[in-house]
Amino acid sequence: MFNVEKVRLAGADIELPRMIPIEQRFAADAVEDLEAAIRCQVAEHDRNQPVSGKRIAITAGSRGVTRIDRIVATLVDALIGCGAKPFVVPTMGSHGGGTAEGQRQVLAEYGITEESIGAPIVSSMETVVVAELDDGTPVHFDAEAAQADSVIVLGRVKPHTDFRGTHESGLAKMLAIGLGKHRGATTLHAHGMAAFDTLIPAVAEAMLGVVPIEFGMAVVENAYEHVARIELVPTAKLLEREAELLVEAKQLMPRLLMSDIDVLVVDEIGKDISGTGMDPNITGRAQVNTDKFHAVPIKRLVVLGLTEHTNGNACGLGLADVTTQRCVDQIEFGSFYTNSLTAGLPDSARIPMALANDRDAIVAALHMSRGPAERPAKVVRIRNTLSMPRIEVSEAYAQEVADHPDMVTLGEPHDWDFDATGTLQPLPAAR
Repeated sequence: MFNVEKVRLAGADIELPRMIPIEQRFAADAVEDLEAAIRCQVAEHDRNQPVSGKRIAITAGSRGVTRIDRIVATLVDALIGCGAKPFVVPTMGSHGGGTAEGQRQVLAEYGITEESIGAPIVSSMETVVVAELDDGTPVHFDAEAAQADSVIVLGRVKPHTDFRGTHESGLAKMLAIGLGKHRGATTLHAHGMAAFDTLIPAVAEAMLGVVPIEFGMAVVENAYEHVARIELVPTAKLLEREAELLVEAKQLMPRLLMSDIDVLVVDEIGKDISGTGMDPNITGRAQVNTDKFHAVPIKRLVVLGLTEHTNGNACGLGLADVTTQRCVDQIEFGSFYTNSLTAGLPDSARIPMALANDRDAIVAALHMSRGPAERPAKVVRIRNTLSMPRIEVSEAYAQEVADHPDMVTLGEPHDWDFDATGTLQPLPAAR
């Protein structure tokens, strides 16, 4: 740990700016009755392609999809109502420490248990090879799902955190990485992330040619973490439609609306927030393909802690400039290193300078962001890169907020609220 007294001495002449609560406004269209939308679409599918008697595997991943427990439970119930025999398989590559029980636990933390969804959860890291790409790369597939009569690929379509392409995070990636389990994820990551823009759709297409996919269920969220669209995608149109939905998802995603930032303070990062802990589409900081993520310029970035649901996996922490000892103490190095080793990205497992507490970390970042000319510091604080509508900005942004059509002041400027240990209370979630 850094010497606290020396850190305070280095930033002794720095006063933390007062912060203003503001709202960033984004497109807010959302599905009004999520359960009804799922049931209606499943019933329509069943009329055209009956599922009665089929044992159907449903994918459930590790990303923080809003209301994922209700989506899975409703999908299960709708299928049972049509006479099917659904079960859930964890589809998260190497997440959950790369173990069957760890992946079951990840789902439980999202409220997905056998009791809550009314169907079995069959978790295994075993795979079977169902195809080969032209270069000989084996295509791994969850062994339990392979024994089902068909598979429903459920997933959120959104921009990926490490590459750009027609298919990023979504149904194709659930097929290629999620259902590939640890072995399949490791095999594909060996090609390097730069190849994923063509590799992911190629693997998905190979699977679609040999695995009975019942349909895809695509979720698109808006900036308020509400479901903007949930769509049953026919197997024959799965890749084509996902590419269209990705365009929509990019238009709906949140962002930081200010012109530039001296210090961005992020309360928490985690695998449930983003594949890299915090979304580079927002921060501009990525592990690879750094030239493809264009965001507001940020001089210094501070991460204060980890989310509960990341289970100690601090993937992406190395993209920050400063963190806290509290954050480092939360790391479970088994899952942290397993994830980074699988992805072949050592930078994601690096740890920035860790200060004694939240206050010291923010002061240190301010100290390192100062230029030769004295001016009010431009500081932005967010809870995480999913909770973007309600944030805090320093007084230096007062006029910029007033002039911007999509930013609104919510209250008066206030001092930072540190407790006796120098720790901040987290900003409220934006749900």
